[in-house]
Amino acid sequence: MQALITHDRRKWWMLSFAFLATVINYLNRQTLSVMAPILLQQFRISAASYSEIVFAFMLAYTVMNGVSGRLLDRLGTRIGYGLTIAFWSGAEILNAFSAGALSLGIFQFLLGIGEAGNYPAGVRLITEWFPPEERSHASGIFNSGASIGAILAPPLLAWILLARGWRTAFVAIGLLGFLWLAGWLAIYREPGAAGANDQADRLPLRQLLRSRFLWQFTLSKVFSDPVWYFYVFWFPQYLKVAHSFSMREIGETAWIPFFTATLGNLAGGAVFSALTRAGAEPATARRIAILIFSALMVPAAFVGGIGSAAECIALIAVATFGFCGALANLLAIPGDVFPKGAVASIWGFASMGSGIGGMVFALMTGWLVGRYSFRPVFVVFGLIPTIAAWMVWTLPRKLETAQLQP
Repeated sequence: MQALITHDRRKWWMLSFAFLATVINYLNRQTLSVMAPILLQQFRISAASYSEIVFAFMLAYTVMNGVSGRLLDRLGTRIGYGLTIAFWSGAEILNAFSAGALSLGIFQFLLGIGEAGNYPAGVRLITEWFPPEERSHASGIFNSGASIGAILAPPLLAWILLARGWRTAFVAIGLLGFLWLAGWLAIYREPGAAGANDQADRLPLRQLLRSRFLWQFTLSKVFSDPVWYFYVFWFPQYLKVAHSFSMREIGETAWIPFFTATLGNLAGGAVFSALTRAGAEPATARRIAILIFSALMVPAAFVGGIGSAAECIALIAVATFGFCGALANLLAIPGDVFPKGAVASIWGFASMGSGIGGMVFALMTGWLVGRYSFRPVFVVFGLIPTIAAWMVWTLPRKLETAQLQP
């Protein structure tokens, strides 16, 4: 009994590390987004060139997701997570030495290499420490770090920019990761018999690649995650171009959709719990919740045709609420189907789909914005979540083991 109480207390401490890592992850990622109006002007970077810089980040993020998941399953959560955040924090500091589009793209590429490990590591930690019935709630808390980081980024980074310049912003945010790392190495320990169990649970790569679940889940991420990347990387620039917002106004308002995203993370777990209390099986409850929250992203398709900045921000805020509510449930699905020794690998491959979609849609966004406007871009990102939701709904639902094809 005493061991159980200790485990129950420790698992929330361990989850808090994953939450804080994700906050820092998004502060790092948002630094470029918030600095974009200044950097594009100072270095004379076009919308198309900016999309190529985002593409460089996404390319590294995509390739390394497939690698980082397998590495984390091999190295374990403590060492793997620590190496991941150390690498991306160093890369963030390097961005302060940018001298133009090329160097900025190179440093963003390095940032993408490191950041690729955050979600496989966080999902692995949750699967190790939490039972299936608590994973949607734990995943919502973990993923809310993304929206909290995105909330903090505009006012914090705008303040640093106006007070000390954009180079200081990159350095200050990079140093936060090394502070996290010191606490992580001092405190984190693997749960009970995790190491031995992971060896037994680990699935050979060949077996994973024969799984229908793996490929369909990965394809769903191609159409779901680019929506979030669009709001993360382009929202401040949209406010400047479409509504003539100043840097100060961006700092005052760009946090709003990410505040609602935080609420979406909590709502995702709450809706799942309500559905299971009503009698739905966990696999079905997660999928129904994903359908509900995905539908909330569709009205953002009308943003480009609305002149009021307040109404546009409101629709975008509803979309980010929906995205995170869906993701809180999506994060838990691989742990329902696969043993915990394979979860980081599954999520790593799925995140490759996220990166591929992010790259393709980033280039598409730059081309559409440069040639037309933001209007067709919002139409695209309002509709593609419905494709992702359908793919998730039709995933294999067997909870005991993955439906691996011979």
